[in-house]
Amino acid sequence: MKHLYFLCFFCLISSFSFAQQVEVDEVTRKQDSIAALDFKYREDQFYFGISHNLMQGKPKGYASSTVSLGVDFGFLRDFPLNKSRTIALAPGVGFSYQNLRNNFGLTADGAYTVVDNQKRNSLSLHMLDFPLELRWRNSTPASHKFWRAYVGVKASYVMGSRLKTSTDEYSVTLRGDDNINKWLFGMYVGAGFNTWNFYAYYGLNTIYKDAPIKNDPEKLRLFKVGVIFYIL
Repeated sequence: MKHLYFLCFFCLISSFSFAQQVEVDEVTRKQDSIAALDFKYREDQFYFGISHNLMQGKPKGYASSTVSLGVDFGFLRDFPLNKSRTIALAPGVGFSYQNLRNNFGLTADGAYTVVDNQKRNSLSLHMLDFPLELRWRNSTPASHKFWRAYVGVKASYVMGSRLKTSTDEYSVTLRGDDNINKWLFGMYVGAGFNTWNFYAYYGLNTIYKDAPIKNDPEKLRLFKVGVIFYIL
C-alpha cells in the first residue's frame, strides 16, 4: 500500500512540474514574439509604378495612337510622425521614363506638327524625380498587410528627351529639345490595400515652354493613371 501511495504522489508531482514547464515555455514564447516585433518600423521605402499617360493641354487634332507607357521607381525614406506610426512624411529620390505615343511630331524639316500619316511617333522623357509624400496607413508592427492613402508632390528634372517621327516619306528625330521645360512639377496620390494600389499623377506645369504648334496655345501636360507597388 505504501508503494501505491508513493507512486500516486510521484505521478502528481510529475504532472504539476510538467504543467508548470509548459506554462513557462508558453510565456517565454510570447515574450520572444513580442521582443521580435519592431515597434520603430518604417514602411514602404521602395516603390515601382506603371501608368498610362492620358495627357492634358492637347493641341487641336492631337490623338493617342496606343498605350503611352510611364514607369516610375525609386526610394522614399519613411519618417513616422505619431507614436502609432500610422502617419508619416517621406522624402525620396527616383527615376521615371515616359513614352508618349501619339500623332504629335515633326515635319521633314524638324518643325512641330500634328502628323496625319505617321507609322511611328513618340516623345520620350527620362527624368530624375524628387518626391515628397504625406502618408496615412493602418499598419501595425505585427502585419505587413494594411490600407494606405498617400498624397505627394514631385519635382522632376528632365535629363533627356527624344521626339521621333516616322512616316512613309521621311524619318526625323529631335533630341534634347530646348523648348522642353527642364523641371516638371506635379502632384499625385497612391491608395490601396497590401500589394495593389491605385496611382494618379497630374502635372502642375506644361512639358513645353512655348506652344509648339503655331496658332495653338496648348503646351501638353502630363496626366497619368496606373498602379503603384510599395515594398519594405
